[in-house]
Order: sequence, then structure tokens, then C-alpha cells
Amino acid sequence: MSDNPQPAVISLLSDLVRLNSINSHYPGGPGEREMATFVRGFLDGIGLETWVQEPLPGRPNVIARLPGKDPTRRLILEAHLDTVSVTGMTIPPFEPVITDGRLHGRGSCDTKAGLAGMMQALAGIVKEGLTPPCEIWLAAVVDEEHTFRGVLSLCDQLLEERNHPGTRVSCAAIVAEPTELRLVTANKGVLRWRIHTRGTAAHSSKPHLGHNAIEDMALIILALKEHHSALAGRPAHPLVGAPTCSVGLIEGGVQVNFVPDHCVIELDRRLLPGESADAAMAEYDVLLKGLAERHPGLAGEIEAPYIADEAMETPADSPVATTAAKVLRDLGLDGASHGVPFGCDATKLSRIGVPSLIFGPGSIDQAHGAIEYVEIAQVLKAEAFYRRMILGYTGN
Repeated sequence: MSDNPQPAVISLLSDLVRLNSINSHYPGGPGEREMATFVRGFLDGIGLETWVQEPLPGRPNVIARLPGKDPTRRLILEAHLDTVSVTGMTIPPFEPVITDGRLHGRGSCDTKAGLAGMMQALAGIVKEGLTPPCEIWLAAVVDEEHTFRGVLSLCDQLLEERNHPGTRVSCAAIVAEPTELRLVTANKGVLRWRIHTRGTAAHSSKPHLGHNAIEDMALIILALKEHHSALAGRPAHPLVGAPTCSVGLIEGGVQVNFVPDHCVIELDRRLLPGESADAAMAEYDVLLKGLAERHPGLAGEIEAPYIADEAMETPADSPVATTAAKVLRDLGLDGASHGVPFGCDATKLSRIGVPSLIFGPGSIDQAHGAIEYVEIAQVLKAEAFYRRMILGYTGN
């Protein structure tokens, strides 16, 4: 760590990086409890009202509230507490070393830098005794790197509030992810599912007595490759491009001298704004039925998706987007709307009617990497952006 005094937000980010908050889904991951305890202690310490949700045992969301002049309007600042594993990292994962204007460590980019910027922006506003135009929530949530249980729990609270008689609060959200300080108003959704083929086991010396499930899957994969190539020719979305799909995992057989009776693949399909998960899945059902007609005996079975998260697009003329664009221009940054291909918590908030933006320091190219880092200059600018959004967003 450099001996030079660092801005408060960088010191805070260093504290966050030192905490191991690897998602419990990954081997050896302790979960987010230690991070949640630290974040709540910080927010309590600056005088904010805080509470927790527990979407998963021992893994709490932390939510803080700063009252605003208009209690019927709310801006939610949301960031996730968890990180991916440190497997394959070539730097010490929990030592926030600063070199060449970059702070290194697991989570520094994805997405503790954004969280630190949000926390420090709130701390400065509270210290100065300023009251924002709208109520502000900071939601630090768990499990973004696996099944999104944290943001779904937050959404449940917002829906419950919405359904409560006499409660009418108009919400918008900014979700911290590494966007290189670009204003992201659209991102792709994601579908993930499995396809199985079933065969008949036999000794490999007499393969004619069996039915080879891997060979059947090979036919399916070739058909999928053709289908996925055709996706690239479909009309592209102006911000996120064309839809994509890839086969990411395959497993089959028991041992080399058996005719395999089972094979399974897993697919990852990226959805465009306006595409429905059901319509996309229906195309694969048609594809497999066509293959079965051409190849008697081939029977591919499609599992229901284990992740089905449709895409997000927030209108560029929405109040939260126009305010953000002006703030970025005032800071000398790009105020245009952009899109990203990756998914995040924003799609869940958008799906319940909360207009959402994605914004934060760092590049997605460094997230999850062997050498994860974030540019310190970007963290400072992100803090300034969050501060101006808190003080400038009126909901109109």
C-alpha cells in the first residue's frame, strides 16, 4: 500500500477489498456476512437508518435510508457485496495494493469500487447536513454472482410496499457495475438451460447393441451451431447488438469402453430488450423436433431454464436517465446512452417497474480476472457522480 495519504473513498475501498466476501456458491467462499457487518457499521456510523434482510441463511442484505424533501420519490443506489472466487488469481486477492494509479484485489472492480463510491458520497452529504430532493436508499445486496437472491429480496420489499394501502412511492435505481463511467441504459438478458440425450449402454466391443447418446448430442450441437450463427444475422439492437448463444459445458458417458447412455450440454443465450425468454426457448423446441424427424431415434430433452432473466432497457428520456446524462456532461464525461452484453441486478429492478441505470468505475474486462484492478481516477469520478445524482435527482 502506498504511504501517500489517499482520498477517503480509496481508503474505504481498500477496507472493502481486504474483506473476503466470495459467494458461498464457490468452494471455500465464506459469503457476505463480514462485508455486510462492515457496511452496516459504516452506515450506522454516519447516522443513517439501516435494516437488514436475510435472503439466504447468514447472508444479509444491508439497506440504509436518507430522508429527502419529497418522501413520495426515491432513488435507490444498489451494489452487490459478493465476489467470485479467487481461483487462478496471480496477485494477492485481499491485499489492496496501489500501483500506477490502480487499486488491485478481488472485488476492487466488481463491484466494491462502486459500492465505496456510493457509501462515501452519502457520508459526505450527511456530514454537510444536506437534504436531497428525494429519499435515498443504499442497498448492498448478496448473491449477485450466482442466483440474484439478494436483489430479488429487495424487489419483494418494494412490491410489498407498493401494495400497501396509502403507500405511493415512485422509485428509480442506479446499479453499480463496472461500466468505465459510461451511462448504461440497456443490457442483455440471459437464459441458461440443459439439453439431454438418452441412449442405451452396451460394451464398446459391440457398439451395435447400444445407442450412443454422445453421437446424438453431436448432431444437436452441429444444428445449434448453425442456429447460433443465424442469430448474428438478426436485426441488432442499437445499444447491445445481436443476440448470441453458446454451448458452454458438455458431459457424457461413464468410461471409454461403454457405449454412453447419457449426454448433457448447458447453453447460455443472451436476450435482447424486447425478446421474451419463452419465445427464445420455443425456437430450440422446434429445432430439436426437426432433428428428431430427420434422425429417427434421436430424442433431445430440454430442461426448463435454471436462469431466465430478460433484458433491460430504460428510456433515454426517463427522468433518471436525463438527470444522469446531465450530471455526466457537467463532470466532463460522456452523457450518451450505452448498452452492455452482461447481466446484473438492474434487470430485476426494471422488471418490477423501477427505471434503472447501470453505472460504475472499472472495466468488465478486469472483473473476475487473474489481475483485478480499478483505476483510482475513475473511482473518484464515480463518487462525484453518485453525489450529484443524490443531490440532483428529483424524479421529474
